[in-house]
Amino acid sequence: MHNGPERTGLAAVSTALLAMSRHLEVRDVLKTIVASARELLDAEYAALGVPDDHGGFAQFVVDGVSDEQWRRIGPLPRQHGILAAMLHSPGLERLADVRKDPRFEGWPAAHPELSDFLGLPIRDGEEILGALFLANKRCPRPEGGCGFTEEDEDVLGILAQHAAIALTNARLYERSRELTIAEERSRLAHELHDAVAQKLFSLRLTAQAAAALVDRDPARARQELQQVAALAAEAADELRAAVVELRPAALDEDGLVATLRNQIQVLDRAHSARLTFAGEGIKALPAAHEEALLRVAQEALHNALRHSGAEHVTVTLTRDAGGVSLRISDDGSGFDPKTVRRAGRHLGLVSMRDRASGAGGRLLVQSAPGAGTTIEMEIPGG
Repeated sequence: MHNGPERTGLAAVSTALLAMSRHLEVRDVLKTIVASARELLDAEYAALGVPDDHGGFAQFVVDGVSDEQWRRIGPLPRQHGILAAMLHSPGLERLADVRKDPRFEGWPAAHPELSDFLGLPIRDGEEILGALFLANKRCPRPEGGCGFTEEDEDVLGILAQHAAIALTNARLYERSRELTIAEERSRLAHELHDAVAQKLFSLRLTAQAAAALVDRDPARARQELQQVAALAAEAADELRAAVVELRPAALDEDGLVATLRNQIQVLDRAHSARLTFAGEGIKALPAAHEEALLRVAQEALHNALRHSGAEHVTVTLTRDAGGVSLRISDDGSGFDPKTVRRAGRHLGLVSMRDRASGAGGRLLVQSAPGAGTTIEMEIPGG
């Protein structure tokens, strides 16, 4: 690698990326990597893809394509051709003309015409996290023949390492937050058991004493019953405080829409069913409403993923003049709500109805055997 402006520019980019990585804004880091790769390697186009578990991409960042061009190109690419090769092979790909490669499978009509190509997997050890690639090396010499070089490979390798750091940090951060939440809930559950169990034990003994004194010492029994009321109030306070603490941490930090979107993305990666979420334009709601909506969504998603055999689950959150509506629909096996009630198998419906009514709303359930299930929670006003 030469020691000119390119090396100076790469050092500046490297310093900036390391600083950004500490803040865990992974998409901003990936955008900077892609833009830097295109600029440093004098390419027309650069892109970075992070695969999902369904043959597509969880993230796909491009540089060199306008928003209008990107809109005309259409849906994100699938994992095929050269992209698939980079996602399943640890090796670098440097091609004089990607169109002549036997793995080339074409592109949409609005897609830019690509020729020379340089691509590299983004790796964490043996695991491939994504792919970083460039196309159409600009040639400043009239005689041509420039193309991508070994020096370009070195630069791309450094940027791919930064991308791996950013993606690994983001993954570790997500796992750390999940563990922290689990540990906090375990601690609260232990404290709740100790505090409330002790109150309830005292409550039981005092009530038994009052019952024994009713006939022979009514005045003393009245005192014991007053103590029962006081203990019950203390137990209720303990429970109320615990419920406040158990409000999902992500809900407080990120709000309902971001929390729902994040949880649905995690479930989408973890299950074979395809999960989608739409909830744009929803502003902050009262805390009790947000928690009720989140809990109903979680219960409905649990049912859809564990019991229905659904292939697709959609979650939509909308708001209008009448209030807020949460809708969870699946194309699974469905059920007869009347039969479920008679059999005593509520599938969480009682809990969901209680949460809806507790927030001043209502729960609607539409389902039939073989026809999927739709659960809608409506809260007036919002």
